[in-house]
Amino acid sequence: MKRLSRLALGGAVLAAVGAGIARYRAEPATDPQAIPAAPVPVVTAAVQQHDVPLILTGIGTVQALNTASIRSQVTGILESVGFTEGQAVRRGDVLARIDPRLYQAQLDQARAQLARDQALLTNQQTNLHRDEPLLQRGFATDEQVTGERARIAQTQSTIEADQALIAHAATQLDFATLRAPFDGITGIRLIDIGNVIHPTDPTGVVILTQLQPISVVFTLPSADIPAVQAALARGPVQTIAYDQAGTRILDTGTLLLINNQADVRSGTVQLKATFPNAQRQLWPGTFVNVQVTTATVPQALTVPTDAIQQNDRGPYVFVVARDHTVSPRPVRVAQRVRGTALVAEGLQAGETVVVQGQYRLTPGTTVVAAEPGQVPTTTTASAGMLP
Repeated sequence: MKRLSRLALGGAVLAAVGAGIARYRAEPATDPQAIPAAPVPVVTAAVQQHDVPLILTGIGTVQALNTASIRSQVTGILESVGFTEGQAVRRGDVLARIDPRLYQAQLDQARAQLARDQALLTNQQTNLHRDEPLLQRGFATDEQVTGERARIAQTQSTIEADQALIAHAATQLDFATLRAPFDGITGIRLIDIGNVIHPTDPTGVVILTQLQPISVVFTLPSADIPAVQAALARGPVQTIAYDQAGTRILDTGTLLLINNQADVRSGTVQLKATFPNAQRQLWPGTFVNVQVTTATVPQALTVPTDAIQQNDRGPYVFVVARDHTVSPRPVRVAQRVRGTALVAEGLQAGETVVVQGQYRLTPGTTVVAAEPGQVPTTTTASAGMLP
């Protein structure tokens, strides 16, 4: 009896499995390609049309227009210093004084010598004026009068020499006072009060540097010389100095010149620009990025530089059609400056291009606009691994 029950149960199971297999074979197979792919989220931007400046970018060094080591032209003891380190001074301001007593005594001596010779000349001229009438009446000899005239001429020459000595002594005395030759900023004081300084000392009292205005010497490829020359021929060329990171404007100035020779080894040429440096953002010896505006392209087309892709055929962009599908399109890029690419060929104003998310796109892919934070960016580690 139990054996018959087990046989009946097994038959029921086999019947159920057979019915399931038959039902599975009767249902049609599902085609994976029949399921539409989900739109790919991307960040898009419209092609802009506006006037765009043509900009050349180079790296340069800030240089002071004038730098002077304030040295003594006479020997003496440094008596006083008239500046504070790092102080802004004007042209003619007293920076230091050397003990002037020796040079004042030399000036006084020269003046006394002049006074003595002038008195001698007066006496000689008086004698001559007395003897000339006597010569006409025969009471004085011709030799006597001729000698007096020669002595007067000699004394006059001596007086001229005395005057030259006075000028020299006065100059030496003036050299005992060191003055600023131009407006600038003083550096670190290089000698202490009480020391004897000489004209032959290797260092001076202080180094004075002019900061306003200031210059920047930078380099550009030699191929850019014609464009810069054409810009200079049209008028003043605007030049902008940025910090080393290239993100913050330090000052705006004017291009001064192109150096008269290019460097054949590097294929570059030096240019010099001047800046007012009103805020003292430019400091001698620092590196800066320099941008030179050579011309302006009217009604030019621009896109974010992130939209530009590169393959073996050159640069291209993904253009979004009205049905939200994308297609690659080759473009010609004229310049890339500060996150914006100037497109010379390949796009039209108002078209939409993909800025982020290109790594998941193929021709015909359907896309949906998303916010920048919603679109993952591919990296070397994650390329081809993101869904």
